[in-house]
Amino acid sequence: MATFDSGSTGFIIVCMALVNLMTPGLAFFYGGLVRQQNVLTIIMQNFVSMGLVTMIWIVWGFSLCFGESGKLIGNPSTYAMLSNIEDHAMHGSRDANGALQSGGIPGLAFAGFQGMFAVIAPALMTGAFADRMMFGPYLVFITAWVHLVYFPFCHSVWGGGFLAVWGVWDFAGGIVVHISAGFSALAAVMAMPHRRKMEVELDTDPHNIPFVALGTGMLWFGWFGFNAGSALAADGVAAYAAINTEISASCALFAWMVIEWVHKGKPTLVGACVGAIAGLATITPAAGFVQPWAAMVIGLISAPWCYGLVELVKDKLVIDDALDVFAVHGMGGFLGTLCIGIFADKSVSGWGPEASGEQFGKQFAAAVGTAAYAYVVGFALVKIIGKFMQILPPQHALELGLDASIHGERAYKDTSNNGPALSKV
Repeated sequence: MATFDSGSTGFIIVCMALVNLMTPGLAFFYGGLVRQQNVLTIIMQNFVSMGLVTMIWIVWGFSLCFGESGKLIGNPSTYAMLSNIEDHAMHGSRDANGALQSGGIPGLAFAGFQGMFAVIAPALMTGAFADRMMFGPYLVFITAWVHLVYFPFCHSVWGGGFLAVWGVWDFAGGIVVHISAGFSALAAVMAMPHRRKMEVELDTDPHNIPFVALGTGMLWFGWFGFNAGSALAADGVAAYAAINTEISASCALFAWMVIEWVHKGKPTLVGACVGAIAGLATITPAAGFVQPWAAMVIGLISAPWCYGLVELVKDKLVIDDALDVFAVHGMGGFLGTLCIGIFADKSVSGWGPEASGEQFGKQFAAAVGTAAYAYVVGFALVKIIGKFMQILPPQHALELGLDASIHGERAYKDTSNNGPALSKV
């Protein structure tokens, strides 16, 4: 029987629950931003990932990510059905050479924690192609995507694959989650028609801004587990990751609000929420590698970076990324990955990267390579699935609303625009 660090084990189990909460939080965030007749559809797309991807993860997904290394993908039989890890200590606090110190966390706790990342990664993409993908094709899309994109990059970066061997670093998912999902989301959007070609009178205003704020709060809360938990131990690195998460998100929220106030004349709650998410996505790859002052810089630069890209994508390039997944998650994760080469301080972790020109070059190459691969696969998947299944909703479904036409449910009563009707007194 392996000896486990009880404190770190409890910490990781709590972090697993926090990251699990992020997917419902994402559902509320996206749900508030779409139209009222399609809110249940996008919430369902997020929730179903919790069921489908978790099953795949148990059967062989974890093993494909963390099994015996084939450099590109793990051996699916190493931990199939989560076998051979029950009494195995994995990760935990590390010494200055990166070697595991005494104790560690149970393999099952590690597998559960990492499984939450696999669940939310494909769910992130739903905001990009909101209102445009039928439910059946969506299930096929995310099933293929996790096998062709998420699992290979998870193994390559975190599972001892070729990017890890080369010296590329990603603390909590800039490459593995945000770049991969963000660029595949962009590809999916480019492979489908603009919504204005499907609906002449397209309303893109959020239908429930309190939902957006609620979802942001749930995501922000869960993100402490996402980033701090990625230290895989209750130690000083987790403390750095936690405080850096708060700093970057707070700075980005305020900076985005100011930019929007100056640019458009009014500070909006939706803008503040999107700014916080941009700060969270950008600090993710560097959270446990940088000093707090650097986290403040990263948060402050993430706001103009992502805000400018939102304006570029929607107004200049006229790309219909409905909820700005590419600009906020894809390019936020891209920027944060580069920031490792600029701000990383080895004294933070004792074993992590140190900022240098060489490290920046490796981070840049990995980010570009991931982006290109994720884009090509995402585009190809939509086109191939479209040959065998009807991806786009038919006109009558758009007119009725996707909630009623696909799922047979409505979020609100017919007498209310965005909630139960109020009787006049």
